[in-house]
Amino acid sequence: MRITDIPTPAYVVDESLIERNLQILKQVIDETGCHILLAQKAFSMFSLYPLIGKYLNGTTASGLYEAKLGAEEMGKENHIFSPAYKESEMPEIIALCDHIVFNSFSQLKRFGKEVVAAGKKIGLRINPEHSTQVGHEIYDPCAKGCRFGITQDQFDTTALAHVSGLHFHTLCEQDSDDLWTTLLAVEERFGDTLHDMEWINFGGGHHITKPGYNLALLKKCITYMQEKYDLKVYLEPGEAIAYEAGYLVTTVLDTTFNDVDIAILDTSASCHMPDVLEMPYRPPLQQSGEAGEKAYTYRLGGPTCLAGDVIGEYSFDERLTPGQRLIFEDMAIYSMVKNNTFNGMALPDIVIQNKEGICRLQKRFSYEDFKGRLS
Repeated sequence: MRITDIPTPAYVVDESLIERNLQILKQVIDETGCHILLAQKAFSMFSLYPLIGKYLNGTTASGLYEAKLGAEEMGKENHIFSPAYKESEMPEIIALCDHIVFNSFSQLKRFGKEVVAAGKKIGLRINPEHSTQVGHEIYDPCAKGCRFGITQDQFDTTALAHVSGLHFHTLCEQDSDDLWTTLLAVEERFGDTLHDMEWINFGGGHHITKPGYNLALLKKCITYMQEKYDLKVYLEPGEAIAYEAGYLVTTVLDTTFNDVDIAILDTSASCHMPDVLEMPYRPPLQQSGEAGEKAYTYRLGGPTCLAGDVIGEYSFDERLTPGQRLIFEDMAIYSMVKNNTFNGMALPDIVIQNKEGICRLQKRFSYEDFKGRLS
């Protein structure tokens, strides 16, 4: 079965493109000695963890369920960070994870002894107060009042007896020039502490596998911290693993007109591609152009009752017709982990496309998946 034949809507993940990204990341590992972890919050399609585990050093989690998934399905290094941990979950988290990063000294005081007793590594998330986001404060961990990380004025250097590393995560789809300026801010505020640490985690948001990314500067950032402070360096990208490695295949259900031409699809921005509304994000669409670029412009929307369930305006060489297929690109990351069944929308199939272009169904959802969520 080829991508043109599969039922829609469907997420299609291309194994060859995943491996292409992994090869780039492995090159960074081999040339610098750093450790790179899969951030499961962006991509937790565990059927591909055996492939990912051939190239990367392990996984990182945002909570207990991701920690369990990483331990069960990859079984390599397993790190975790959460703004606050539930006491009832800590024994299992400690058993599952190698590195446990706390967001505050109060959490460290509350749970640190248990982590030390288990022989696991303790880290603290710091806030270098160096914003590199432009126009997306929702994704800026250095915004004023942000709940992530310990700022310099709140950092207690007398409470670091069992802390072996520092963690920061300030980037979002950014190049290594922003990482470099962030490292300088980290040095300015926490440089004295770095000499007493064993490791540092650069977090995620590194667009390492995007064409044009400055790999040379990334390697400089890594080796700089290794050589100056004798630190082991970790990175935990999510998007870079599955960047431009997946599609969302959809079918036109109907076309209408209300001041503009409208096409209703069997996929929903609200349910199946929530970053379109949240970021906002305009996904690439094959054989289309910007509004007005080609002969026929359509506003593409989903079938839910949300008036704002709109993917965007795209133009085409020919008029769209019911039954026609459209293929959105770069739909492997975040879309699958964030999707939902609002309005009783069925979740898209999950399909893997192999190196020969043959598609196999990995997961199909049913009415029972919707029904079982709330009762």
